[in-house]
Amino acid sequence: QVQLVESGGGLVQAGDSLRLSCADSRRTVTTYYMGWFRQAPGKEREFVGAIRWNRGSTWLADSVKGRFTISRDNAKNTLYLQMNNLKPEDTAVYYCAADPKSDYRRDEYKYWGQGTQVTVSS
Repeated sequence: QVQLVESGGGLVQAGDSLRLSCADSRRTVTTYYMGWFRQAPGKEREFVGAIRWNRGSTWLADSVKGRFTISRDNAKNTLYLQMNNLKPEDTAVYYCAADPKSDYRRDEYKYWGQGTQVTVSS
């Protein structure tokens, strides 16, 4: 059974940085894409970014471009989301996901992490 385990969330101030991690339990990551999504209270889950695992190509939502970076460590089967210059509107539960069923920007992935809370105070 595939497990995605996230870590790295927390409470920070505006302008601070955080790095989220998502460890994939599979011995070898075979997925083509992994993604990050977030869901703020009262809002729908939204796309943050994605990476094509074997090539390292990345895509980011316009709202986080220039502040967030996606990367992966093949040896550790771990996905990262580096978040810089955080803003209060980045406050949300962040989820990693693997194996999209359709477009990688849609929240229709086969596997999901449990979510990690990121709270940014002003």
